[in-house]
Amino acid sequence: MVKYFNPSEILTQLNSGQLLVVDSRRRNGLIIYKHFHAEFAGPGAAVGGIFDIDSQKTIPVGDSILLYPDTYEQRQKAFGIRRQWIRLVEQITATPVPLQRTQMLLTQFEKYFDAETVARVPDEAIARLVGVLPQTVRIVRHSIANPGIGVLV
Repeated sequence: MVKYFNPSEILTQLNSGQLLVVDSRRRNGLIIYKHFHAEFAGPGAAVGGIFDIDSQKTIPVGDSILLYPDTYEQRQKAFGIRRQWIRLVEQITATPVPLQRTQMLLTQFEKYFDAETVARVPDEAIARLVGVLPQTVRIVRHSIANPGIGVLV
């Protein structure tokens, strides 16, 4: 088992081509910044390998633990799970209204992680995941914190 606390250590591993797997027994994940967007790899997902060599930054979500896959089967399963996480975010980004996309992602994250963990994820990271401006994330978060205000969507 490998545990990283420092996002730059994770980034070094990803950019080296090392294949790792997000621990499937924990509520954790990794936001991986690419040049113009970000991807989320949740529990059980493969990270690194040829897919993440071009990574710019990483943000651990929750108490992230990355493991080395021991077998071919573990690697194949992890690739499939990574694809599922990408599809989930892709479905959210298909929503044409930026405020709705942002709300949908935050809602999904809050169903899985606790609200405190989601609040620590930077606005820029959420914005890159769903293709909106960081200001849009701030507006949605503000409306969640102050439900009487409301947001036009």
